[in-house]
Amino acid sequence: MKYCQSCGSTVNICIPSGDNRERYVCISCGDIHYQNPKIVAGCLPVWEDKVLLCKRAIEPRRGYWTLPAGFMENEETLEQAAARESVEEANASLENLRLYTIISLPHISQVYMMFLADLNNTDFYPGVESLETELFSEEKIPWEDLAFKTIDTTLQNFFIDRKKGAFPLHSSVIEMKNH
Repeated sequence: MKYCQSCGSTVNICIPSGDNRERYVCISCGDIHYQNPKIVAGCLPVWEDKVLLCKRAIEPRRGYWTLPAGFMENEETLEQAAARESVEEANASLENLRLYTIISLPHISQVYMMFLADLNNTDFYPGVESLETELFSEEKIPWEDLAFKTIDTTLQNFFIDRKKGAFPLHSSVIEMKNH
């Protein structure tokens, strides 16, 4: 950031009084511009013994499989964001959304909030951000072609929990290697 979003003046990086972190501070109006992590909301849609995956039509990781998920928008709830992403990526109609995984990625300032959800029907089809949509049984998951570690982690948790017959909330951190 070079310029203040409030008045357009130059900003400096410094630790504001009463704070303990460097922030962008306007040298003219004094506004402090906080930069906070982005929330990624998504779903793990389930139909009988299968899960719905989407093959990405966009970068990053175009051509790799993922769960429907994306950045939360202002003025929406987590559930609304997760459901919206499921429609945008897979035209999937969902119900019974329940928070399932929270995964922090501090190295890229993101937090994934993934919901377990029931598919209402199998009338899903690729949205503009997906090349394909498909239901996969556990043994057919394209593990080597998953787009992100967060998706792998969420799916691994799901298949372990399904065997146990209980789906507790999972919270984890994925650190970048050599970071």
